[in-house]
Amino acid sequence: MALALGVDTGGTYTDAVLVRGEREVIASAKSLTTRADLAIGVGRAISTVLAEAEIAPDQIGLASLSTTLATNALVEGQGGRIALIYVGFRESDLEKHGLRDALKGDPALVLSGGHNHAGGEKEPLDTEALEAFLKSHEGISGYAVAAQFATRNPAHELEVARVVAERTSIPVTCSHHLSAKLNGPKRAVTAVLNARLIGMIDRLIGRAQDQLKEQGISAPMMVVRGDGALMSAEQARERPIETILSGPAASIVGARWLTNADNALVSDIGGTTTDVALIRDGKPAIDPAGAQVGGFRTMVEAVAMRTHGLGGDSQVHVLTEGLQGGVFLGPRRVLPVSLIAAEAPEVVHAELDEQLRATTVGEHDTRFARRVAGIPAEGVGPREAVLLDRLGDGVLALSKLLQTRMEHGALTRLVDRGIVQVSGVTPSDASHVLGRLDDWDAKAAHKAIELMARKRVGSGEKLARSPEALAQMIVDQLTEQTSLTLLETAFAEEVDGFGLSPQELARHVLTHRGLAKHRGLIALDTAMNVDVVGLGASAPSYYPAVGERLHCNMILPEHAGVANAIGAVVGRMTLRRSGTVTSPAEGRYRVHLEEGPQDFLDSSAALKVLETALRGEAEGAVREAGAEDIRVTVERDIRTAKIEAQEVFVEALVTVEASGRPRVAVG
Repeated sequence: MALALGVDTGGTYTDAVLVRGEREVIASAKSLTTRADLAIGVGRAISTVLAEAEIAPDQIGLASLSTTLATNALVEGQGGRIALIYVGFRESDLEKHGLRDALKGDPALVLSGGHNHAGGEKEPLDTEALEAFLKSHEGISGYAVAAQFATRNPAHELEVARVVAERTSIPVTCSHHLSAKLNGPKRAVTAVLNARLIGMIDRLIGRAQDQLKEQGISAPMMVVRGDGALMSAEQARERPIETILSGPAASIVGARWLTNADNALVSDIGGTTTDVALIRDGKPAIDPAGAQVGGFRTMVEAVAMRTHGLGGDSQVHVLTEGLQGGVFLGPRRVLPVSLIAAEAPEVVHAELDEQLRATTVGEHDTRFARRVAGIPAEGVGPREAVLLDRLGDGVLALSKLLQTRMEHGALTRLVDRGIVQVSGVTPSDASHVLGRLDDWDAKAAHKAIELMARKRVGSGEKLARSPEALAQMIVDQLTEQTSLTLLETAFAEEVDGFGLSPQELARHVLTHRGLAKHRGLIALDTAMNVDVVGLGASAPSYYPAVGERLHCNMILPEHAGVANAIGAVVGRMTLRRSGTVTSPAEGRYRVHLEEGPQDFLDSSAALKVLETALRGEAEGAVREAGAEDIRVTVERDIRTAKIEAQEVFVEALVTVEASGRPRVAVG
């Protein structure tokens, strides 16, 4: 029987797992994720798992990849420099739905054109302004195109895409290809994020495919979408935005496969994020409002997931306010000091020793930087170029890298672009100090946390009496922030609600007094009334305390550390396509197709034409991607209005879903 290989590239680790049949995990392995060249970590994980299972590469019949790369990039604000072509909108519309924030200062052209609600042209497309814009901007890695009512008539988006492709040969994302729904600014946000991710995901998939070939694996490669279904590598390259929440979605699929849980909260802790979702009646819920990641609400169908910048490699911030002070974690991921010390021990230990000999704690103590090899520095400013030249190819303490206040912003921009990584104290370092982990350099972690413990709080006292005390404080804070994340998710899923937001309820004094089993004139008891499945390599270290805090049954399944990789190969290939029929006038029914609107005199005929077109597109695409035993389902959402005691057709949304198992190659 052919085996399936699942690979998950996380922020810290790359996991590989071999699965046979329906229920058997043959072997699993982990390797450090290598951001400079992700294929190195992928290759190490694959070769390790093949050696552990003692099987030949030609026994692999299917390979599938899940990744947190897109999710992490959006949470951390990374990605390529892009440009938005915004057709038929006003300049002020750039402020809607966080579009200006999503652009992050990248250029945008507001262009005349667009269509109306019925699909008719509102005004001609200004191609002269488009041509001038393309000539005046360089260093663009991807273009996003969003036109007004493009889901009713995509002609102007398609024309802009044609011109951009001819003049630049740079990838173009059309918003109507990502969603059939209205709401232009929100579609534009989705297109912008897709364009920003194209280069990053394309490199990952291409290098992963290269690695499979180098290892002698000829099986087709799939990629996990944000809703837990599988897509072909080619589809993922075109629509990388659909891989946001890919890793988390795979973890939900993997959690269900590992536990058979019908109702549970799944909490997956990685290096960068903690992802929480609900399994209800054996299925992960899909977010009806679209995936939200890094503060952006998209139109991508994905698992209803709450993603927080909280993980084993979250940056530890010291709170000096108040008499006692404290710590807070995230949302940015940094390289653990123990990890960067393992890679450059002489530089890191010499600098930490020098910092420990000083009489006061410096602003940049415990912080180091390194260049990420293989990431181009195109379009960086002069200050960024100076920093890169000073940094070189080695590891350098921030105190030596940053010479003026003006350079702090330049470093932040380099980190946001993924060109430079910085290190700092993390929960992973705290776990090394407490003896819970021994993966990297525990001595470096001890020195860094000792330096942080020396910082003074409001009372003038040190933050902690010892490195061990501060390490425990950091781990306790991770427990607290994880508990809050789970409580927010649970309150958000409560059908009746409590009159306050999930965030307020999770932090409400009555909630926390209830968790503490308050007994006075009033007895308060609060507990999580559903099982929690803890996933992630570090879950056994951190999550038992979370279960105690929330008074719930904490399930830590075998293979919890590679649940994402398992979920990558046990899912189905699924493709959805949606379209609309409107009624621009009495007795006329308009079908909105890729090639333009078509009118009919009968609603049934219009619906049949749309359904046939969507069925052909969805079924053809999923078959081309490598699915077999395909099942097709059709949903019609027909909206009517009652006028003079008669039901009048207003609009219909048709959704076709084609689903099948990936075709397994037989050697």
